[in-house]
Amino acid sequence: MRVTQSSGSGGIDLNLLLALDVLLEEQSVQGAARRLHLSEPAMSRTLGRIRKALGDPVLVRAGRGMVPTPHALAVRAEVGAVVERARALFVPGRDTDLRTVSRTFTILGHDAIAAAHGAALFARAAEEAPGIRLRFLGESHVDAPFLREGTADLEVGVIDAASPEVHTEILHEDRMVGVARAGHPLLEGELTPERFAAADHLIVSRRGRLHGPVDTALAELGLGRRVVGTVGTFPASLFVVRDTDLVGLISSWGLSLAATLGLAVFEVPLDLPPLRLGIAWHPRHDADPAHAWLRGAVKDILADWSAAAAALR
Repeated sequence: MRVTQSSGSGGIDLNLLLALDVLLEEQSVQGAARRLHLSEPAMSRTLGRIRKALGDPVLVRAGRGMVPTPHALAVRAEVGAVVERARALFVPGRDTDLRTVSRTFTILGHDAIAAAHGAALFARAAEEAPGIRLRFLGESHVDAPFLREGTADLEVGVIDAASPEVHTEILHEDRMVGVARAGHPLLEGELTPERFAAADHLIVSRRGRLHGPVDTALAELGLGRRVVGTVGTFPASLFVVRDTDLVGLISSWGLSLAATLGLAVFEVPLDLPPLRLGIAWHPRHDADPAHAWLRGAVKDILADWSAAAAALR
């Protein structure tokens, strides 16, 4: 999309909005020039015009790269929304050829999602929308309105904190299962809550918490466990569990990873709350055909995974 006219000497060249949107996505003059089919000097001049129009540096050097200023971060979502609405106006959804779309989408979620489903999503994009790039963003240790601010385009996983206007669609109810190295003594004989509690445990927590739903369930039985420590990601926990006598937990999307590492999976002898897995997005994406494709692709892949996980149980 390119606007061929500006609004005159006292107005704003709307092409700057498109350029600003791409610059904030790429955080690179070179990358933005490539996306917009411009030379780097031309892109640098455009950045200069944007800086003058906004009265802000927009992007500043940080080592070998560039980072957005606070003002650029503040307007990023609004700029993206304006550009998407313009695309929807000039390219009606029914006429959109996804093979000609050039976009970058950021998916927010636990790293286990990328590990378990990233390959399938990249393969589908290559077949149906080769101009779409996917950027997986790991969950932060702090809650922030990533969808509202435009830092992420889609959130996948357990949606436990969202802005009021954000759309959420629950796709599947999952549950946690235990995981340990093959031949672990805990796997011999009947697994009772007492034996489970007596093992040394490893927790996955993006905030480094040493307490979770398992501890609550054990406390209701008058039991406690020894948590040796935490790691920030499920794949990391599986490597630790493989090489120690620690016991961990995974959800169904980690079953294939556990099998690849030769780990044993077992039912936890406790009444744990279910995990409600879904997707969330900001309503500014509702009319965007490319984002609709992304939502549909993720839903299809998660549905296939849900069916496969049910067959493994």
